[in-house]
Amino acid sequence: MRVRRRTVPPVVAARWALWTFVIVNVVIVEFLFLDAGTGKNDVLTVAKFFGVHAAVLMLFQLLLVARLPWLDRRIGMDRLTVWHRWVGFTLVWTLLTHAVLVVLGYARLDDAPMTKTFLALAGVPASLLGMAAAAIVVVIGAVSARYVRQRLRYETWHGLHLLLYVALGLAFVHQLQETTTFNSSTAAKTYWFALWLFAFGALVTGRIVLPVWRNAYHRFHVSAVVPESDDVVSVHVTGRHLDRLPARAGQFCIWRFPGHRHWWAANPFSLSAAPDGRTLRLTAKAVGSASAGLRHVPVGSRAYVEGPYGAFTSLHRTRPGALLIAGGVGITPVRALLEEEAAGDVVVLYRVRSEHEAVLADEVRALVADRGGRLHLLTGRTGEGNRPFAPDSLRALVPDMAERDVYVCGPPAMTSAVLDALRRLRVPRRQVHAERFGLA
Repeated sequence: MRVRRRTVPPVVAARWALWTFVIVNVVIVEFLFLDAGTGKNDVLTVAKFFGVHAAVLMLFQLLLVARLPWLDRRIGMDRLTVWHRWVGFTLVWTLLTHAVLVVLGYARLDDAPMTKTFLALAGVPASLLGMAAAAIVVVIGAVSARYVRQRLRYETWHGLHLLLYVALGLAFVHQLQETTTFNSSTAAKTYWFALWLFAFGALVTGRIVLPVWRNAYHRFHVSAVVPESDDVVSVHVTGRHLDRLPARAGQFCIWRFPGHRHWWAANPFSLSAAPDGRTLRLTAKAVGSASAGLRHVPVGSRAYVEGPYGAFTSLHRTRPGALLIAGGVGITPVRALLEEEAAGDVVVLYRVRSEHEAVLADEVRALVADRGGRLHLLTGRTGEGNRPFAPDSLRALVPDMAERDVYVCGPPAMTSAVLDALRRLRVPRRQVHAERFGLA
């Protein structure tokens, strides 16, 4: 695994690019807001302020989930998704504030009750479109709250989430009809059209055009299905010109196997072997109906692949030595990263309840041995006498971890415990790499 030395780390460059995009657009929106003049009263002026910023938040939301390769490889889908989530909740409150202030402003203007004003505004096409868009966003925000989301099937949540595209369309038409913002000047109209076109263009390119083109070009299909144990299976996928697919060890793809499940049913699985230009391999443990049924995928059937995605790669290496920490099936991207390690200083900590549950253990042992590294298989249930990821335990296993890049992949609770221990041990943040990927 080659260490890349840069003046500016890739993740820092990407974050600066995003922040620059946000700040520049906020400055432009502020200028256009001031240039458009005040509303019919002070309350409606403030309402307009929240409205134009809600539009910017909507478009930033699109950019965060567009899965643009440049951003994804440097920041990672997991972080972009978290930012999308929190921007979404900010958008909900911004829209609610905008809506309440609009009703309050017109109620004061007409000296009428808010209920009557609300019903009157609902009869105006432009206002009705805005109300419908806001209602959809609020509903999606409600079902995305952690308590509700954990009680919904992913397919249900995802289906509801797709209504956001309807909300965006309604919001766009609503803004078109608002002369105080979109059409207040030629500059305003040009800016808003350009911003909407850029955001939707990024989304369509990253989510539709690029995946469709790659699947048409590479023609992925299943070349082998290999049971690794009673509940673990590896699926090998091949295709045309895979040497031109920009995949790296540590990344994951979103896989669809129409011969196994419906075409819309997708699951994220890491590459469990470094891409070699000929095949891609995923390894999954049977934890649900999707992963359990992979051993029945017909050899020769088509596979539809989105990606590769993720920033859990050697692109972010800063130190010669590496510490790779995996829990359970989280060993799959770590095993792939091991293939990129040159002979030298690599330590692997592999946490499982029993050695029998150690997925790909033989392959990991062979790779570590070939590179002259060290493998610690950490077994047993976590308890008072067995806390392998407590700071003192980690320090005892790898005293020089502060001099290494640390890659962490495993169940959420384990990953959080490791990251907390690394903070307490003062391992520099730029040397810690973790990715909690998922579709939701």
